[in-house]
Amino acid sequence: MHFRPLHDRVLVRRLDAEEKTAGGIIIPDTAKEKPQQGEIVATGPGARNEQGQLVQLDVKPGDRVLFGKWSGTEVKINGEEFLIMKESDLLGVIEKTDTVQKAA
Repeated sequence: MHFRPLHDRVLVRRLDAEEKTAGGIIIPDTAKEKPQQGEIVATGPGARNEQGQLVQLDVKPGDRVLFGKWSGTEVKINGEEFLIMKESDLLGVIEKTDTVQKAA
């Protein structure tokens, strides 16, 4: 099955939560919070502005994004859990950098 969100909605797959804390303590499944980071799986065509023109989304499939803790609607498609949310619910895109910048 192929799913295409409508308008300015996106389909997001949650990324797995960390198994350990920074100090090395293992977090049990019952204490884990749902991750607020995900990968865009599919996007709608965009929203329409007041003039009726289509405004494309700033995100694309494959982008890693951050979203609010209670954002989106949880759905199951082909047995896999996803979130459907509006692009405005996204907080930002996580971009990979190849070089490490030194603090001045």
